[in-house]
Amino acid sequence: MEKLLSGINLPGSGISRNLRSRVIQSPLAGVTDQTFRQLIRKWAPDTLIFTEMVNATSLELGHGECKVNELAAEQGPIGVQLLDHRPAPMVNAAIKAEESGAYLIDINMGCPVKKIAHKGGGSGLLKEPTLATEIVQAVVKAVSIPVTVKTRLGWCQDSSDPLGFALRLQDAGAQLLTLHGRTREQGFSGTSNWGAIGAVKQKLDIPVIANGDIKSCSDALRCIALTGADGVMIGRGSMGSPWLIGQIDAAIKGNPIMQNPEPKEIIKLILEQLNSLLEKKGDHGLLIARKHMSWTCKGFPEASCLRNALVRAQTPMEAIKLLEDKLVSFN
Repeated sequence: MEKLLSGINLPGSGISRNLRSRVIQSPLAGVTDQTFRQLIRKWAPDTLIFTEMVNATSLELGHGECKVNELAAEQGPIGVQLLDHRPAPMVNAAIKAEESGAYLIDINMGCPVKKIAHKGGGSGLLKEPTLATEIVQAVVKAVSIPVTVKTRLGWCQDSSDPLGFALRLQDAGAQLLTLHGRTREQGFSGTSNWGAIGAVKQKLDIPVIANGDIKSCSDALRCIALTGADGVMIGRGSMGSPWLIGQIDAAIKGNPIMQNPEPKEIIKLILEQLNSLLEKKGDHGLLIARKHMSWTCKGFPEASCLRNALVRAQTPMEAIKLLEDKLVSFN
């Protein structure tokens, strides 16, 4: 475990970074907005957190700028994950993200969503290894901060060559690789193949982060033991449990693991998240908050009744009153 306490050094082409935590929060579209990231920070001040995925073409057209412009106002390491299949927009987006304060740039080569993959972005780049390496090379050349890649085992089982693809990315200048243990064909079905991640880790010189089916501290420790990975990335496991990242960080470091929040603290957390989203998004914040409330409102008596009422609340005040009344009931 001593190796896991020493941090992960990423030299970059001009600015080096040292990850003090071996657990990373995955970029999640529609989830890892600024409000959610601030919740993660309560329990995991040192962990690398990502913005929601940024489409480089959309950014070029002036859309999604808020995802990178808000970085300067946040504490702790925050990476920007970029998505596209064209080197030029990726370069321009990477430069903008660096100027906005990105801790590092991650290139998405794993998103399985059909409308993205079939246009050549995300996991579509698994079928275009030459283009994938050109994108990495171009982005590495354009920025001073480290450039990393998140990818999968392959497009499908028949054509899967995760080691060959990973070696090409390493040679192109990627300074860290996050590997999800499924193919694009699998999506999120089946079981993450940690053994395949371990086989890649053995042959690479750059750090490898394992991703897929890590939903608890014990999962994280087993995954690291099996794969030899330098760390883990948590995706869907943190939805509704933003404290999980901090718990896993403590487990990896051999520190005492904090308990899950008490029911009253969970309600306060839900209310804090709702108020933050309302402040940033107006009444539309309630629509965004609904999915978070449905994920987080669990694990205590009558949680299901409260959850059902919250997701059906028609106005922000109705939702706020439900939560405040529940808080009073704990007194």
